[in-house]
Amino acid sequence: MNQLYEYDDMLNSPVEAFYLSNDFFKLPVEAHWHYYIEVLYVLKGHISVISNDSTYNLGPKELIFLPPQSVHAVYGSNKESFCYGVLKFDGNRIHLSDDYLPKISTIFRSTSLQQHLPITFSQEDFGNFSLEYFFEDCVSEIRDKKYGYDSYLLSTISRFVLLVLRLWREKGFSQQADSFEKKDDYSIHDILMYIDSHSQDNISVNELAAKCNMSYSYFAKTFHKLYGQSCKQYIEFVRLCKVENLLLFTDYDLSYISNETGFSDCSHLIRVFKRKYNITPKQYRLKHRSTSN
Repeated sequence: MNQLYEYDDMLNSPVEAFYLSNDFFKLPVEAHWHYYIEVLYVLKGHISVISNDSTYNLGPKELIFLPPQSVHAVYGSNKESFCYGVLKFDGNRIHLSDDYLPKISTIFRSTSLQQHLPITFSQEDFGNFSLEYFFEDCVSEIRDKKYGYDSYLLSTISRFVLLVLRLWREKGFSQQADSFEKKDDYSIHDILMYIDSHSQDNISVNELAAKCNMSYSYFAKTFHKLYGQSCKQYIEFVRLCKVENLLLFTDYDLSYISNETGFSDCSHLIRVFKRKYNITPKQYRLKHRSTSN
């Protein structure tokens, strides 16, 4: 029997945005689930979304907000043209910086228990915030990949998520302290953000497992199952991504870059970088710098 789980590469692609229309795509989208938060916005026609045990009918200028791990499917009429935007993002990458604002991942764990909260909205709910422009902005940023596009995307999505949170609060969203994790506690899904923030430090898998209140072996096994690589490989992956950005968009030398990205020294950085890219950091910079500029 086929699994419902749809693989999502949140490590390499924490945000995905695109359009689907009957010009090149046929409905239905079969039932599936993933770890992304997913938002569908209808531009033309009508679609029906089944999420868990409920059916939602959407028309133009309406959207549905699908929490992670919800089983959902999308249906439409063969007689009607349709076009809708799809936005998928890793909630653990979204920062709500103020202390009174909980983590996005914990918000959805809480809202899933508050069935009175809506997951469908219309343009009218968002006032002057244009949903159509928001989707076009996300799609174009991913397509063009201009300087700092990843930070731009996460900032834009954070604003959108906060607007949704405000709408939920108007509907009675409870934000009691005991509904959310303590600030110092981490789950296996939250630990990616910790790694991102501390990748320049000498972090160990043992330390990360302890933060998740797991044994080393259970943490390592679960991490690999969720993300398709070991935690040690992921830490190296994050560091190399940051090396890439510094090579392309700054003039810092390798000594500075190795220190800022968690490598012990230049030799270590060059060895690891060459193993992945088959060229040295200097060669990589020369090869790609003109295109990036």
